[in-house]
Amino acid sequence: MADSHAKMTQATPLEVIISIVTGLFAPLLAIFLVVQLVLGIQDNHKPDTSSEAAQQATVDRIKPVAQLVALDANAPKVERSGQEVYDAVCTSCHAAGALGAPKFDNKGDWGPRIAQGYDTLVKHAIEGIRQMPPRGGDGDLSDVEVARAVAYMANSGGASFTTPEAAAPAATADAEAAAEAAAPVAAATPTEAATAAPVAVAAPAKVAAVAKADPAKGKAVYTANCAVCHAAGVAGAPKLGDKAAWAPRLGQGFDGLYKSALNGKNAMPAKGGNPALPEADLANAVGYMLVEAGGKL
Repeated sequence: MADSHAKMTQATPLEVIISIVTGLFAPLLAIFLVVQLVLGIQDNHKPDTSSEAAQQATVDRIKPVAQLVALDANAPKVERSGQEVYDAVCTSCHAAGALGAPKFDNKGDWGPRIAQGYDTLVKHAIEGIRQMPPRGGDGDLSDVEVARAVAYMANSGGASFTTPEAAAPAATADAEAAAEAAAPVAAATPTEAATAAPVAVAAPAKVAAVAKADPAKGKAVYTANCAVCHAAGVAGAPKLGDKAAWAPRLGQGFDGLYKSALNGKNAMPAKGGNPALPEADLANAVGYMLVEAGGKL
């Protein structure tokens, strides 16, 4: 009985070899896979020095952080093209359509605006309208630069406006003649100077009086023109009736607040973005908001 059991449990040489090979195969396979994984990671991180992208990346890494440019303060202003103005000033809003700005190259956004006409669009861009401040927020832009940017953006949306050129400089001869006419006579004697007619001095321009306000009429004007920002405090506008927000502004008095609303200040465009708003209506709206904040006219 014992001999029979020993024969049954004794393994053959072939079975022993198969067991040994099977036991070694699993670790060898695992080692092979790990080596392939490491080699693959190294290949992925190896820079492609032959590609143009790699060469450009190297140039970008070694270029200086800033460059010093010497500018002549007396040099004449070089007016930029419409694309240059757009890239420098307008793209921050018009590229993504921020605050309702018509997106560049979007015919659906620009269609209704193109229908208003080129002159109207330029007027809005110079004076500001709704959320857009005058001249896109860059007060150094000339009228010609603003007009060029308007043409550039509108044409991307389907218009065919002509880009304006810079005005031709005045003739040198005319400038010299004007200078000679304005220059004093060098050979005048004391007697002649005494008897000469007195030079007329221009009177200073009269400053337009600030319109009087009627807060009772100002509520409707506020709702139609000012609520879009002042109801929710958009772009830092003080909310209607928020005494804490209005407190620093009440010190300006009605006259100061009215002039800021008339001319525009910070993110607020002139006349709240409505150039056609009569000054009397604007004064009424300012008066209404001032009274609601606890101020007095």
